[in-house]
Amino acid sequence: MKAIRFSQFGGPEVLELVELPDPHPAPGQIRVAVRAVGVNPIDWKLRSGMRGGDFPRRTGGEVAGVVDELGDGVTDVAVGDRVFGFAPGFDGAAELALSAEYAPIPPSLDFAGAAGLPVAVETAVRTLGLVGVGADSTVVINGAAGAVGSSAVQIAVARGARVIGTASPGNDGYLRSIGAEPTTYGEGLAGRLRELAPDGIDAAVDAAGGDALPARVELAGGPQHVVTIADHTGAQATGVRFSAGADPSTARAMHALKDIGKLIEAGRFTLTVAQTFPLDQIAEAHRLSKTGHVRGKLVLLVS
Repeated sequence: MKAIRFSQFGGPEVLELVELPDPHPAPGQIRVAVRAVGVNPIDWKLRSGMRGGDFPRRTGGEVAGVVDELGDGVTDVAVGDRVFGFAPGFDGAAELALSAEYAPIPPSLDFAGAAGLPVAVETAVRTLGLVGVGADSTVVINGAAGAVGSSAVQIAVARGARVIGTASPGNDGYLRSIGAEPTTYGEGLAGRLRELAPDGIDAAVDAAGGDALPARVELAGGPQHVVTIADHTGAQATGVRFSAGADPSTARAMHALKDIGKLIEAGRFTLTVAQTFPLDQIAEAHRLSKTGHVRGKLVLLVS
């Protein structure tokens, strides 16, 4: 099979399209004939060496495609089913990928739309759960126009919460369209949030980093009501919970993959595919992802 691999840390140029042996599923796994692969910031962070590791290495944590082989004990899908999910070991940018955490693709979605869901949806549900967002909550979501942030906005709104979303200028219309009350980053943010929520907020989710945490801790009445996925240093300084998908102390919200289909089919959730790339143009997708100025998801298409 064709797959993306790199044998040294560095820029996007270290990514190579190579031929590798076809994988076969272990018990509890399925093999997916991959049609689309989601691109996330963690991909270029791992490629650049931020977390170390041995070589050669693969990339791609989210896949969508068609089941073409079943491991022992798998009974919830059949060969030929359309599925999306996580590729263990970031081995998804390939013609074939294994998965043990997957769900049926909602009928209204194509492969590209489904490939962008796993990280954003799982992260949104996990972080909203950590700060107890539910009906009648008021929550501030920092980075509300990004993939995780916009997912958190829509899921919180579906739960009956009031959502205030912070994003770059120019995103106001988009945030309103998904149910958030918009405001912008930058100087005076704390004052703008106090004006929007004079009685304080119940919770805050930080999906963008920056200097967002101190004001949110104050407004939420303490660090226990705030979670960040983007500011580890700020979390340490403020006592806020830092939650990463690989954190063994936090249970991952894998049920979100199957639950999100109902919201999608009801027209209450959408995740925009910002741009697609052929698999052999993965370097360009990584470059664009690193700019941090993408509304929605970047997706690789596998022919």
